[in-house]
Amino acid sequence: MKENIIAGLDIGSTAVRLVIGHRKGGGSKESLQIIGAVSVPSEGINRGAVKSIEDVTSSISACLEKAERLVGLPVETVWVSINSPHIKCEKSRGVVAVGRSDGEINQDDVERALEAARAMSVPPNYEILHVIPVKFTVDSQEDIKDPIGMTGIRLEVETLVIQGLSSQIKNLTKAIFRTGLDIEDLVSSPLAAAEAVIGTKQKELGAALVNIGASTTSLAVFEEGELLHTAVIPIGSEHITADIAIGLRCPINLAERIKNEYGCVRPEQINKKDEIDISNLAKEENAEGELSTVSRRYLAEIIEARVEEIFNKVDNEFKSIERSGMLPGGVFLIGGGIRLTDMVEVAKRELKLPVSLGTNINVATVIDKANETEFLNALGLVVWGNEAIAAGGGFSASRTAVNKSIEKVKKWFSSLIP
Repeated sequence: MKENIIAGLDIGSTAVRLVIGHRKGGGSKESLQIIGAVSVPSEGINRGAVKSIEDVTSSISACLEKAERLVGLPVETVWVSINSPHIKCEKSRGVVAVGRSDGEINQDDVERALEAARAMSVPPNYEILHVIPVKFTVDSQEDIKDPIGMTGIRLEVETLVIQGLSSQIKNLTKAIFRTGLDIEDLVSSPLAAAEAVIGTKQKELGAALVNIGASTTSLAVFEEGELLHTAVIPIGSEHITADIAIGLRCPINLAERIKNEYGCVRPEQINKKDEIDISNLAKEENAEGELSTVSRRYLAEIIEARVEEIFNKVDNEFKSIERSGMLPGGVFLIGGGIRLTDMVEVAKRELKLPVSLGTNINVATVIDKANETEFLNALGLVVWGNEAIAAGGGFSASRTAVNKSIEKVKKWFSSLIP
C-alpha cells in the first residue's frame, strides 16, 4: 500500500503541513483518497527561505512523526512546495524539426522542443524549477494545445520558465533529506494550490489564485487552461500583526490575538464610538497594564491600509501581464491571512474582479482538516503528484533541472553519512 501513498509537504513561515493521499488505481482525481492532514509550528524558515537547517529539519521530523502515527503507514517520499520572493517567471521559445519522415509529431518531438526552450540564459545563482508549455505552433498553425499526432515539419513551443534561487533550493532540500525523506519534485506554491482550488472552466476563462500567507503572498494567473504568470510578494499577514503592534503600542503576541478575534478590513462600516474591551486578552497574554480598551474603527483602519497594499501589489502583477480587471473566472483567496472579516469585499474593490474564498473543489476527502484554507497548498501538492504519476512520471521536461540539483544534494549528503 505504501507505494500508492502521495504526500504533499508545505513548509511555511508559521507551520509545516503535511497532507497524505492514497491512490486507489488509475490517475483520475476520483481515484485519489485523502487519508491524513497534520501540521506543526515551524521554526527556522522565513519568507520561504531557510534561516536554520537544523530547526527546519526538526519541524519537518515532528510533522512526519505525527503524520505516520495518524495514518499508520511510513511516508518515504514527498512533493514539496517552494514559496520564495526570489522566484522569477520568464517566457521562452523552442523550435525543432519534426523527427519522423512522415511528419507525424510524437512525444519525443514535444520533449525536444521543451528542451530547446530550456536552453535560455539563466543567472548563475538561479535554477529552473518548471518549464511549462503554454502553446504550440505547427508550421504556421498557431495556438495549438496538444500537437501529438498532428503532421508538420516544424514544431515551435512557447513556454513559461519558472526559476528559483539555487541557494534556497539547496538549503530546503538539504533540510528535508536530513529527515530521511526523498523528494519527488519541488513545485511552485501557487501552482500546486491551484490544482485543488480552481476548476477547468475558470482556468479556461481566466482566473487567479492568491495565497496570503504569514510573510509572503503568492499568486498564479491562468488563461485558456494554461499558466500565464506566477509571482511571490514579500508581504503577508505577519505585517498586519506588526502594524497593529506599532499602532496600538502593544506586544506582538497580543496584537496577533486582537487581529484574529476583532480584526475587520472595512472601517467605514464601524461606528467611531465602538470600543473593544481587551483586558481579558491582555491578561491571557501576560500584558496587563498595556491596554484595556481599543477603538474598533482605529484597529480596522490599521488593518485596511496593509490589506489594500497587498491587493495593490497583486493588481500590479496583473497589470504587468495586461490582465488587470480582465479575469472573468475570478480570483480565489486562500491562506491563513484571509480569515479577517470583509477581506473578500476589499479584494473586490481593489482588484475590480469577482473574488471568492478558495475551497477544495477537485478532491473528495472525509478529512475536514484537509479542506481548511491553510491546508489547500499541501492538498494541491498531492493532486499535482497524483497527476504526474498518472502521466507516467509526467512533467519530465519541466523536472529534469531541479531533479539534477536534488540528486547533487542527495549525493553530497550521502557522502557525509559513514
